[in-house]
Amino acid sequence: MITRLLVANRGEIARRIFATCRTLGVETVAVHSDADADAPFVGEADRAVRLPGNTPAETYLRVDLILDAARRSGADAVHPGYGFLAENADFAAAVADAGLTWVGPPAAAIAAMGDKVAAKTLLAAAGVPMLPTWTDPGQVTDFPVLVKASAGGGGRGMRVVRDADGLAGAVASASREAASAFGDGTVFVERYVERGRHVEVQIFGDTHGTVAAQGVRECSIQRRHQKLVEEAPGVLPPELRQKLHEAAVAAGRAVGYVGAGTVEFLLAPTGEFFFLEMNTRLQVEHPVTELTTGLDLVRLQLLVAEGEPLPFTQAPPVDGHAIEVRLCAEDPPRDWRPATGTLHRFAVPGVAVEFGHLARPGLRLDSGVADGSTVGVHYDSMLAKLVARGPTRAQAARLLAGALARAELHGVATNRDLLIRVLRSPEFLAAEVDTGFLDRHPEVFAPLLPAAELPLTALAAALASAAARRAEAPVLGSLPSGWRNVPAFPQVTRFAGPDGEIEVRYRLDRTGGLAEWSTDPSDDRSVTLVGATGDRVVLDVDGERRTYRVHRVGSEVFVDGPDGATSLAELPRLPLPTAELAAGSLLAPLPGTVTRRHVEVGARVAAGDPLLTLEAMKLEHPVLAPVDGVVTDLPVPTGGQVETGAVLAVVDPTEEDA
Repeated sequence: MITRLLVANRGEIARRIFATCRTLGVETVAVHSDADADAPFVGEADRAVRLPGNTPAETYLRVDLILDAARRSGADAVHPGYGFLAENADFAAAVADAGLTWVGPPAAAIAAMGDKVAAKTLLAAAGVPMLPTWTDPGQVTDFPVLVKASAGGGGRGMRVVRDADGLAGAVASASREAASAFGDGTVFVERYVERGRHVEVQIFGDTHGTVAAQGVRECSIQRRHQKLVEEAPGVLPPELRQKLHEAAVAAGRAVGYVGAGTVEFLLAPTGEFFFLEMNTRLQVEHPVTELTTGLDLVRLQLLVAEGEPLPFTQAPPVDGHAIEVRLCAEDPPRDWRPATGTLHRFAVPGVAVEFGHLARPGLRLDSGVADGSTVGVHYDSMLAKLVARGPTRAQAARLLAGALARAELHGVATNRDLLIRVLRSPEFLAAEVDTGFLDRHPEVFAPLLPAAELPLTALAAALASAAARRAEAPVLGSLPSGWRNVPAFPQVTRFAGPDGEIEVRYRLDRTGGLAEWSTDPSDDRSVTLVGATGDRVVLDVDGERRTYRVHRVGSEVFVDGPDGATSLAELPRLPLPTAELAAGSLLAPLPGTVTRRHVEVGARVAAGDPLLTLEAMKLEHPVLAPVDGVVTDLPVPTGGQVETGAVLAVVDPTEEDA
């Protein structure tokens, strides 16, 4: 039996595995990079071993360091989690060769499915339907196509190409991204199906010859080929669900599968389905299966690794509906690039359980972060998964959207508003989903907070800040905050907001009531101050009472109101002079590494031309010329690391050719 388990991973999946280990009495060992030294998963493990360095290549992808950590900590088993080395056959073999129990499928099965091109050939022979596939991009004649990484998954190394002109560049870019994420830059090309749905079957195998399905998940809501919303059971006719189960089980049996795995399919509008890939690991979205079947998939992994038979041979019954969203650190105004910073507050109301089963409708949170966590550039941008279980799909969606809307997520930009709008959209609620959903519904990318409500949010921030300063003042504490005996001069507070500077002017009367306010002369709403403290402001707006929760961290002010949330930065009354940037300067939108320079100083470029490539959180971010002009400076060399706001390039639109 397993007595001490090392988890060769980080974040929420490490915490998820530790949670099951505690219920079984299994001791736990964490491994961590220097960047993760203070992360929640490290503190929750019984033991922790440092992996020197920060990047995945230095730490979580080092087989030798992880095996040494197992030896030093006395672990007798290794769980790979997902990502990093989870689908690395050499790692699985090395763990077994070291005399440790590998909690996963056999190395041979991982190898067979890890080469996605060879996997297609193998499974086609087993009767699993396939899409046309090319390993030589030069042989592609039919478009559109999808370029995919042969190793790994999670949307890394994937590009849709609609004509021959874009194929070579897409192949090169996908190969670089795949090499960075998985250590293998091999890619292939397959036919792209328009309006296809991404569905997948959870399977489990044991060492006694059983391979069984545990239901179908729907994972069609995707952006940049990365799943955002997953649910179970998939909304499918029973006969189609049965066919998917049979195809998935056939795939598992073809490779002698043992442990947890997922067989992914593309469902065409015609009702045909095609094999996409088999993930030889636990999936990120496994909680929706757990909440609708009552199974603990991690517990089953451990029992199977110990040689126990599965407690079932057929798909278990499904109870209710579960929907999961991936809450990611992303910056909407900056083209949804990964966001970094300190998570000053991470609070989701109404959570019934973390990392566990729900016996009744409610919320489950699987999080890798907590208040004070640092979100850096080295790893995936996912912060947490929030999952709702309900009697029906509509009820689960409503519960999940409401919890997200009331969550306090301060310090790092997230995709929260996008997730809420998806969950509340009529098309999603009608189960009219496919992988092109977000492309057809650009309205879901709009901020949840209407622009017309931003002035009231700023007023609440100004009143809370003034109340906090008054509460902290050593003298004259009896005077109302912001009160002046010269009514001609109102209080003025300026904020940097999401769309520029906001100036709030207000005046309080002798009782502390709001005598007047304005941010925009055209805003004629009647506003009365009901009460204000440093963390809570209540306003009466045209007869409707509204409560705003306010959290201040230095000059940053985070406001959560009834219409949505926003973050503001209070500007100093007397700002200090700052250095002036050269005209045409392009600044780094986030910390990262310059992996390629496409031009040199002196080159004439057109607007939209690529200047360099910035890599952050395992994704490539092209930096494009904003205008026609001449490149006059490229201060960062290839391989150089930059922080947010660093000058990457200068394009002078007035410069003439020499």
